[in-house]
Amino acid sequence: MSTTDMPLDVKLMALATQLMLGLIALMCLGAVGTWLLRHPVWTVKAIEVQGDVQHQNAVGFRAHLATQMKSRVSSNFLTVDLQQVRELFEQVPWVRSAVVQREFPNRLRVTLEEHEAVAWWDQSGSGRLVNRQGEVFEASPDDSDGLPELAGPKDQSAQVLAVYRLLQPELQRLDLGLERLELNERGSWRARLDSGAVVELGRGAPEELLQRLHRFTATLAQLTQRYAGALQSVDLRYPNGYALRVRGVTTTDGPATAVPPRPGRAPARPSPARPTTR
Repeated sequence: MSTTDMPLDVKLMALATQLMLGLIALMCLGAVGTWLLRHPVWTVKAIEVQGDVQHQNAVGFRAHLATQMKSRVSSNFLTVDLQQVRELFEQVPWVRSAVVQREFPNRLRVTLEEHEAVAWWDQSGSGRLVNRQGEVFEASPDDSDGLPELAGPKDQSAQVLAVYRLLQPELQRLDLGLERLELNERGSWRARLDSGAVVELGRGAPEELLQRLHRFTATLAQLTQRYAGALQSVDLRYPNGYALRVRGVTTTDGPATAVPPRPGRAPARPSPARPTTR
């Protein structure tokens, strides 16, 4: 008897039997797959950390991350979420970025890039630093000697660092150090030298700021010969000149027609030094 001649109920029973056998086979495969996934051979046995680890104790670092992974991330080599592991590493102080890779059969390789601090952000000892990319991060450096201070809106930290790098060589030519550079909310720049002198740079593009600073540094040698006192402040916000305050004397430099006198200030063209009342 051919299958076409079989009664309908027999056909339905044969189809049901085939479906059940197929379902049992799938369940068996699923059980085997689950057993394989959970088998201890696939448990992550080691985490190899390489790259920049100058600010990390390698043994303690791996132990800390292993504990975090056990509580927050699957420890199975095949199912572990590499994105979650990466985020765990990047939450550690000094770690800027992490690349996580599987190494068959049960190892993870993590390549780290650490922040390289080039300046304090806002104030020395604030716990916030600026890296070479101009990003603000939180950490406490082992040796903070020589780090300048940068300040301003946090989303403009890269710009503040770029301007610092532009102005610093101009001052270094005269053995002057740029100790602090600040951008206020109005877009005006102020610098503080390592001597304590404050330099008002005003607003403008970085090239304009450099031009104003050069106008000052180009004549500084003449001024220091003429006025022996310590430099206290410099105001470069004039179109064609600048005003300065030296301990014991006050004067200004620049064409008389370019900088109109202000109350309490000397004429714009250089004049004999006069004792101040300060």
